[in-house]
Amino acid sequence: QVQLVESGGGLVQAGGSLRLSCAASGRALSNYAMAWFRQAPGKEREFVAAITSNSGITSYADSVKGRFTISRDNAKNTVTLQMNSLKPEDTGVYSCAANPSRLYTSRNPTSYNYWGQGTQVTVSS
Repeated sequence: QVQLVESGGGLVQAGGSLRLSCAASGRALSNYAMAWFRQAPGKEREFVAAITSNSGITSYADSVKGRFTISRDNAKNTVTLQMNSLKPEDTGVYSCAANPSRLYTSRNPTSYNYWGQGTQVTVSS
């Protein structure tokens, strides 16, 4: 099993940037493809970005493409989401998730077995 803890959320003005981190413990992160999802109040959980275990493939939601970058450091057991040019519609709880299918950047949350508790991102207009 792997345990995931997110950090880096906060309040930022539109146009600003935030960097989210997901730290893993337990089983090595290199065994998993990783993703970020977000959930706004009253809305369903939404795919944001995913990366394969070897960083060979990344995938992004159309709404964040060109603004967000997902990366990972398997040696440090961390995954990062760099978020630039933030918009109010990016507001939500951001969670990282681990998928044991290492080479698959699934957009379906049911593909992910392990989840962090989430970190709040609020973008003011």
